[in-house]
Amino acid sequence: MAEGLARHMFGTRAVVESAGSNPKRLNIRALKAMKEAGIDIVNQVAKPMDMVDIAGADVVITLCAEEVCPVTPAAVERLHWPVADPVAAPPEKLDGAFRAARDEIKQRLAAFGRERGLLQ
Repeated sequence: MAEGLARHMFGTRAVVESAGSNPKRLNIRALKAMKEAGIDIVNQVAKPMDMVDIAGADVVITLCAEEVCPVTPAAVERLHWPVADPVAAPPEKLDGAFRAARDEIKQRLAAFGRERGLLQ
């Protein structure tokens, strides 16, 4: 969701890549939450950390909360935004958890984008 939001919000003003410490298939609830926000992420693919050039990045943003966060090179600016993994929510609260995670990430990306001049 973070990759889709960042690509949508920043457009060509930033190169956005996403990876996870334990990537899985795209969750149907993530697709639904993003579609509700007008963003189609159906073609996104979850990637492992070794598929992204972290050392070549300007900024790495980690979203891990309860799970283990990846190690980043010392020279790369790292921002940590602990967002609860919506998959961990009780079954009856899953849809709401995905919406809450989407909204929290969107809010943080908006502040980041304003600060870095990535939003118009």
